[in-house]
Amino acid sequence: MSEKKYKVRAAHCDYRATEEEIYNTLRRVTDPLTRSWKPIENAKKVVIKFNMMKPHERIVYFEGRRRELVDDAVCRAVLRLLKEHTTAQLVATDTNPYTHGNRMPPGFNYEHHLKEFGVDFVDSNLPPFKVYDVPGGGSMFDRYTLSACFADADAVVSVAKMKNHAFMGITLCTKNLFGLPPMILPEGRTRSYYHHLIRLSYVLPDLALITKPCLNIIDALTGQWGREWGGEGRICNALIAGDHPISTDTFGMHLMGHDPKSDWPTPPFKRDRNHILIAAQRGYGTVDLDEIDWESEVTSPLAEFDSVETDSPERVSNWRRTTCEQGLVYLENQKQMIDKYRDNFIYLQGGEVVWSGADPSNLGSRRKLSGEKKDSALWLKLVDAEEFEGERFNVYEECLKTFAA
Repeated sequence: MSEKKYKVRAAHCDYRATEEEIYNTLRRVTDPLTRSWKPIENAKKVVIKFNMMKPHERIVYFEGRRRELVDDAVCRAVLRLLKEHTTAQLVATDTNPYTHGNRMPPGFNYEHHLKEFGVDFVDSNLPPFKVYDVPGGGSMFDRYTLSACFADADAVVSVAKMKNHAFMGITLCTKNLFGLPPMILPEGRTRSYYHHLIRLSYVLPDLALITKPCLNIIDALTGQWGREWGGEGRICNALIAGDHPISTDTFGMHLMGHDPKSDWPTPPFKRDRNHILIAAQRGYGTVDLDEIDWESEVTSPLAEFDSVETDSPERVSNWRRTTCEQGLVYLENQKQMIDKYRDNFIYLQGGEVVWSGADPSNLGSRRKLSGEKKDSALWLKLVDAEEFEGERFNVYEECLKTFAA
């Protein structure tokens, strides 16, 4: 019998476990992941993305664990395991959307763990940057500007929390990578540029294809229902690890009680498409449990999970349709747009430019910007004569076909 391409392991770990028990459980679920450890053990440099960034005063706890973020004990267990497996330089990286200028403040909330284990930190909002082409072409954009720390990385690790997400339905190891794109102009993009209806579901597979995390860990000691921030805590008593971000998230979704093959508008994907499914459909990973070598000490569902309904299905449907329409309006009128708005950002609504300028980052919520047209989406675009980022406008065409059908 041929070996399956993907391997995931899940273990029971009581949310009240000691740090040593958490470490031993994590070692048990990661030991079989030979495809994870081989590149790490041979690496000169390993980059780690923890889902842990938040100002100290905004960290929420549930039953003694970080409710919205990877718990301190899981972070430390991951670092201990990595130090035992490799002599490579370890580098943690993230961006910080919470402070003026988006700079990572000194003494950020998990910096002391990194220092204890001799792990460097790179602020992905700061140069040097590098432009990375998506292998095989992008799902949403052909290329992205990210920190140069990935250019010479031999392995990438993604450590996520088990949570629902108001926009994306779920946030696990793949959504965790959204913390990587810099938000500082002109090299980067304002957060709302990628965190955009239609776009984000396709951006996330692109980021995964660029970084290709080989070790993916989900902290499910506790989880969060509803949304990524401000949801409801859940006791899950589990740790999950896999050698591919998509297959790991597939099994994580299964343990949350969600169907990994489901898609908008099926819950939890109430606002946008299933980014895990999109990745698998383009040939990166799988959402088919039969294609994964998985073993689990826990059964589905670990707890009750679902995403919140932020708006009526009718309004969300209108937003999705009009977002796609604005993208195609831009494509059809690209030459005129370039002549008038070259090198500026624009917001298109109802076929018209309702705002243009050099920096859209402080404009506030699109809900307020939409004015009286609450069901008509605003579409944000950098007007670049070269179209260097290589937006895939066919995504909007395909999406509109589903509405026509």
